[in-house]
Amino acid sequence: MTSPPRHHPSERAIAIRYQQLSAEVKALQRQCYALATLRLRAAVDASGTGKGLAVVSDIDETILDNTAVMAHAMTLGEHLDGFETWKMWEREGTPHLLPGASDFFHLADRLGVTIFYVSDRFEENKLATIATLSRLGLPQVHADQVLLFGPPKAERRAAVERDHRIILHLGDTLHDFHGCFAGVTLEEQHQLASDHADRFGEDWIVFPNAAHGTWMEAELRPWEAPKPR
Repeated sequence: MTSPPRHHPSERAIAIRYQQLSAEVKALQRQCYALATLRLRAAVDASGTGKGLAVVSDIDETILDNTAVMAHAMTLGEHLDGFETWKMWEREGTPHLLPGASDFFHLADRLGVTIFYVSDRFEENKLATIATLSRLGLPQVHADQVLLFGPPKAERRAAVERDHRIILHLGDTLHDFHGCFAGVTLEEQHQLASDHADRFGEDWIVFPNAAHGTWMEAELRPWEAPKPR
């Protein structure tokens, strides 16, 4: 049995540098929130009210920019998913909002739409996460609307759907949108993304994250150039 491929440290640096420093990522994040705003207004207009409607959003790299801790972990030679460093960041870190996040969530709040923050942050750090979201001025940051790691995200979304109609899902990984994406191969993810193509840009808004995902361990597929004659 062969071990999975590991990406080179330089690849990690490029991914984090793009995520943290490129103007293109900031433009894409603004674009995501601009589209989410259009879909939000359309859904509320169609319903006639925001009552009974919900927006479900991931937190990290969807609302919060955590690239500082990614860079920190990389300089220490740690894996990007090092639990202890991440737990400390949840408690003591100082992330900032992605561009467009504040305006979008305050609009949802003004329209009467319920917001659920659904994240795989550690439940033990729930008070710290609530404090971070509150410090950054986000609305509806209540304990029963901040649903952290425990049951799978699909189950947490299902709990929201018992009393609300979810009009928008926001996230940076595909399992933020549907349980079918969790625990499947990269090839299956591609097929499922094709199967659900009509959802993207409608009620599923995907944010760019160059520094995290199962695809990071995949083998590249280079062009096999013809040999010189």
